[in-house]
Amino acid sequence: MTIELKSLVLFGHHGYLEEERRLGQRFLVDLWVDVDDDAASSDDIDQTVDYRHLAGLVREVFAGPERLLLEGLAGAVVDGILDRFVAVERARVRVRKPDVVLDPPVEHAAVIVERAR
Repeated sequence: MTIELKSLVLFGHHGYLEEERRLGQRFLVDLWVDVDDDAASSDDIDQTVDYRHLAGLVREVFAGPERLLLEGLAGAVVDGILDRFVAVERARVRVRKPDVVLDPPVEHAAVIVERAR
């Protein structure tokens, strides 16, 4: 079974450019978290992961130390999920920068990190 959180909107002081870290910018985060199928039949939150806690973890990572790369942000979220939630078998995280300035223009820049136990 997969829990999905799509387009969590966060503001953080992360980025390769000093200006990005100084001014901060908006990020979008998507999570796909695989847990045992038992939660679907038990209807017991203790058999799964409370998605409010997942969102809280993402908020903690983005409020934490500055990171230069999207790779570091996504990796920190995935590692936090696997460390904190024992019910999780696999986690996939996409971090997007929707306001990135490139030539030619793009909708967003993104990195996806996936890890399993």
